[in-house]
Amino acid sequence: MWRDDAYLLDMLLYAKRARDFCRDVSLEAFVTDEKLQMAALYALQVVGEAASKVSPEFQQAHPEIPWPRVINLRHRLVHDYPRVETPRVWSIVKEGIPALIESLEVLVLPEEKGTE
Repeated sequence: MWRDDAYLLDMLLYAKRARDFCRDVSLEAFVTDEKLQMAALYALQVVGEAASKVSPEFQQAHPEIPWPRVINLRHRLVHDYPRVETPRVWSIVKEGIPALIESLEVLVLPEEKGTE
């Protein structure tokens, strides 16, 4: 379904943005940089929102993507924002996002990987 493709691309692009915002950034630097935090939080929110729009059929066919965790993170960031822990956000970007990007690249760019 073309909509799934569009949402998967959004997930990939914004996951990469979150990763890139925090590249070469220590936890200490992240905790003290409100603009960087806001950029990462927004990117993660978009990833979660796009994930929630992917069809249930596609989600079921691709359990390698942690759909509930991605979507629930978005809900937590938006609706339970006072309890969001900045070090946890940094950890998600540094540890969880690279694996998500790797899984999404296989789904979004399969034909490009074969032409290299």
